[in-house]
Amino acid sequence: MINAPRGTYDVLPTETSKWQYIEGKIRDWCNRYQFQEIRTPIFEYTQLFQRGVGDTTDIVQKEMYTFTIHEDSLTLRPEGTASTVRAVIKHKLYAQPQPLKLYYMGPMFRYERPQAGRNRQFTQFGLEVLGTEHPSIDAEVIVFAYQLFSDLGLKNLKLDINSVGCPKCRKDHKEKMMQSLSLIRQDLCKDCDTRFEKNPLRILDCKNETCKELTKDAPMLINHLCEDCNDHYSKVKTYLQALQIPFNENPRLVRGLDYYTQTAFEIMEDSIGAMSTICGGGRYNGLVEQLGGPATPGIGFAIGLERLLLAMEAQKVEIPTMNHTDVYAVSLGQDADVICSQWVFELRNKGLSIEKDYLSRSMKAQLKAADRLKAKHVIIVGETELETRVAIIRNMETSEQQSIPFEKVVDYILGGIQ
Repeated sequence: MINAPRGTYDVLPTETSKWQYIEGKIRDWCNRYQFQEIRTPIFEYTQLFQRGVGDTTDIVQKEMYTFTIHEDSLTLRPEGTASTVRAVIKHKLYAQPQPLKLYYMGPMFRYERPQAGRNRQFTQFGLEVLGTEHPSIDAEVIVFAYQLFSDLGLKNLKLDINSVGCPKCRKDHKEKMMQSLSLIRQDLCKDCDTRFEKNPLRILDCKNETCKELTKDAPMLINHLCEDCNDHYSKVKTYLQALQIPFNENPRLVRGLDYYTQTAFEIMEDSIGAMSTICGGGRYNGLVEQLGGPATPGIGFAIGLERLLLAMEAQKVEIPTMNHTDVYAVSLGQDADVICSQWVFELRNKGLSIEKDYLSRSMKAQLKAADRLKAKHVIIVGETELETRVAIIRNMETSEQQSIPFEKVVDYILGGIQ
């Protein structure tokens, strides 16, 4: 037997209805907020992620699935923002009326140690807003996630926010960080030692407990913001307060990607053990320009759907069953089956969900199958019904049944259901 690759999994029919339910909620909220869907290739040129995500990030250094075909270096997309921005630049979507509000949903790939809520192939939903620096859109993007999670039934959410500044205040902070950490650099982990020269701010994002302790007194960027960044951050908080969204200011929150500027945020919940991030994002005002487009501000977030499903299951959120069966056709013998097949064909054309027997089972077995599928109505045609050309139609909820002439069966079913 050949197994699925490590870090991947199969979504079986018993589970797909949960995914469809969540995806339906997502598309509904995207429509309310006027976001339009964009679909990008699953693989891109490697340099897109090296330039866009950042060559000091764990993603680029350790986690990308990269391969070479005919001298082209290609990478399975590890995240959605860089691909979306590349598409915006290529198709000059920045020339459309602003702001440009886009969303994506699909598989991403990272070579990580598989664990609960973290797979090597995972599904991500993300929003991107390009063309405005207004702080109200920062708050709106955060509120979108809150409203979606609330609609899905999640509770006990925690929102952490921070500002990671702009190149101007980051430059001043970088010097102070390097001065502060120079004496302990030799005690930092290998990854932080690499970050020290290129992007010391990322050291604050290290999950290594030793590094956390060593940097507890490091200068925080939030205390060194320039006037513009400080004003923007203050206004974002004002909008969140006006919308009654509780938040916690976390000066160590810098996110794991190099393109972030100003607003950074994470939404967490604690039902699957330690406080787990189910949504993360922020502003990236320089990314479009960095990838070859005109200077265009942007902000977005991403949600891992596997982790979202785990949180819903842990909080015992009841997910409605999406599949339903309107009618099950029970037939005995070839002639009866042909008659039922005609009704099944016509009723499906009318938009109903219909099933019939394909195994020549007994009437009792077919009725059990109808009950298992929770069919609302059952059409029964046996020898007697063929002779009289009158079908029995049973309402499975009330157990009431009617004798209906063959030529009126379709109209009766449609009248009873629609």
